[in-house]
This record gives sequence, C-alpha cells and structure tokens, in this order.
Amino acid sequence: MEILDYKFLQLSTEGHIAILTISRPESLNALNKDVIQELTYAMLHLEKDENCRCIILTGSGEKAFVAGADIKEFADFTSEQASQLAKNGHENLFNVIENLTTPVIAAVNGFALGGGLELAMACHMRFASEDAKLGLPEVTLGIIPGYGGTQRLPQLVGKGRAAELIFTARMLDATTAKYWGLVNDVFAKENLLPEVKKIAEKISKNSPLAISKAIACINQSGKEFGFQLEITSFGELFEMKDKKEGVSAFLDKRKPNF
Repeated sequence: MEILDYKFLQLSTEGHIAILTISRPESLNALNKDVIQELTYAMLHLEKDENCRCIILTGSGEKAFVAGADIKEFADFTSEQASQLAKNGHENLFNVIENLTTPVIAAVNGFALGGGLELAMACHMRFASEDAKLGLPEVTLGIIPGYGGTQRLPQLVGKGRAAELIFTARMLDATTAKYWGLVNDVFAKENLLPEVKKIAEKISKNSPLAISKAIACINQSGKEFGFQLEITSFGELFEMKDKKEGVSAFLDKRKPNF
C-alpha cells in the first residue's frame, strides 16, 4: 500500500484501486480553496497513473463525507468574486472529476451537504452509509448551489425532486436518497468502504479503454451528439488492444488480461 503526502488528503492504493480521503476533521471535511486545489492535483495525478483503474473518494472520521463548503472563506465576497469562485470550482475540480477517464466512486459516510453533495454528484457513482444525510441547504443562506448542484441533481433525480430538495433545503436520509436515485446503494456504516472496494475491484478487472469511452458517452447522455459519440466510440474500440484481448479471451474461454 502506497501513501502519498497531502495536507488535507490521505491517498492510499490497493492494487488498481486508489482511495482518496478528505481530511479536515475539525471542520467536518468542509471544502475550501486548499482542499479543492489538492483534490484537483490528486485527481489529475491518478488520471495519469496507468496502474490506477478506479478511485474511491470518501471523508475522514465518522461524521461526514464533506459537510459543505467553508462559508467563512466566501462570506464577504462581492458578486464578481463569488462568480469567479463558482467558475473556478467547475473548471478546476467538479468538471474534471466528471470527465476523468478513470471511474470515481463517492463513498458517502455521514453528512454530504452543499458543496459536499455537489462533489459526490460529480463522481460517476455514489454509495452511502446508513447514517448518511444528503442535501443542498444553500437557499437558507440566501444563495443557490454553485458547484453544479442545479445541473447534476435534476439529471439524477428529475426536475421535480431536484426543485423540492433545493427549495426546501431538506436533508435526505440514505434510504430516501437511494429511492430517489441519488445514491446507487446503502450499506451499514462499517461495511461501506469494504463493499465499495468490492465494486471497485470488479471495475478494475474490466477494460480501462472501454470504460473510459463509456464514461464519455454516458456524460453525453440526453445531449445532441450523445448517440453519435456512442457510435464513433464503439467503432474506435475495435482498433484498440483491449477489444482484441477481450474477444480472444472470450473465444478461448479464459478470463481477459487487460
């Protein structure tokens, strides 16, 4: 197991899986500019690591995944500063995670509120502990979600439920979040990381090239050129090594070695 040194992150690797843990326990892992910067660096670092085939993102401690953005950091911002903050977050982290060619799984342990839920929604999958609480409480501060919440939430749960969650600022329990489609599944707290690791292991055994293409196509789902991207990507994979290995393994009745 490899440990890399960050101030607010803990990064460990187990085989082809990277486990990235946000560590600001004194503030329930709240996002500030330094955490965002480190997360961006870590994600891009892992994207370049050919050994890394799946990333698990979680929070330190037993109370929170990420309890939100660090409000003290932007309390006195002007309109221009606030817009720039949101723009930087989109471009430097949240969109980066969504568009990584390596799958990112959010293991939501405890509170995922505001920017914390937006971070989880930028990941490709979300799994929650039984005690998780998820919500976007920004309207109680007189603002709205600024890191993609108004855009990604409707894609996951539909416009009506997204409006309800944002307008009421309610917190969903894990069971309701699963029923709504906000999280893929719910596990007992002590089983969350082991179960997510099992899913990551299954992913890591499959073709990295095919998965990277699938991520790009899924991200275009419902958009104008989504079907065309699928058609093009399907064809491109036929010229790549993973398709040759996968088909050969199938015909030889053996497991593929990607």
